[in-house]
Amino acid sequence: MPVELFAAVDPGRARSNNEDSVAVDPEVALAVLADGMGGYNAGEVASQMATTFIRTELGRWLREANSAASDADVRRAMDICVDNANRAIFNAANSNPQYAGMGTTLVVAVFRDGRLLIGHVGDSRAYRLRGGRLAQITRDHSLLQEQIDAGLITPEQAAFSANKNLVTRAVGVEDTVLLETRQHEVQPGDLYLMCSDGLSDMVDDAGIAQLLQQPGGTLEATARALVDAANDAGGKDNISVILVRVPAAPASGARSWWPFRR
Repeated sequence: MPVELFAAVDPGRARSNNEDSVAVDPEVALAVLADGMGGYNAGEVASQMATTFIRTELGRWLREANSAASDADVRRAMDICVDNANRAIFNAANSNPQYAGMGTTLVVAVFRDGRLLIGHVGDSRAYRLRGGRLAQITRDHSLLQEQIDAGLITPEQAAFSANKNLVTRAVGVEDTVLLETRQHEVQPGDLYLMCSDGLSDMVDDAGIAQLLQQPGGTLEATARALVDAANDAGGKDNISVILVRVPAAPASGARSWWPFRR
């Protein structure tokens, strides 16, 4: 479906290297975001491998399948591409000591006519802004989220936890990985945000919602505002952002006649 996409990555203020990676393919309305982990430059390698592989392979499949593919077909293609990327990263980590233990979070989104298919692994997130209300549409695969779900801590306590960066699922750290996939209805005027925890750890949901609703802003300006806000709050990690805007419904034309009533 015709959507507008914009992606941005910033190293933040505390790190000299950048382990986040983003990739978009506007022709097939595909967006991919990854936040790498590992020593040396391994995290950067893992995230770049994931986004490049998935954009290339899934993008090619979407172009060839076109609208003939069902949503179930697209979900299977997403699973296969992520599985192949996972194996490539896992094999690279196990064949090169410099890359040992590397892995990456992942969010991958495919927009179709009136639907969004979104898959994720780890604690990088996707949000939807609709009618002035922000909703997180992915659920973190993290120790913190498990503690919240179990009632051990509150979301407010989680904001100050020392366990923020402990993910329970990542691409490339084991020989298999489970992509959590969901389907959502898409409405005209929706604005979607995919981001790494370099944004969500620095700016709370209320702050993100406010920045997404700045009047008259282009996607580039909005992405810049989000990155600036994360840096102003400390910029403790790399910051990656993908924004996807669904065109608003065209306004109905004025009537050239009035119905006559007797």
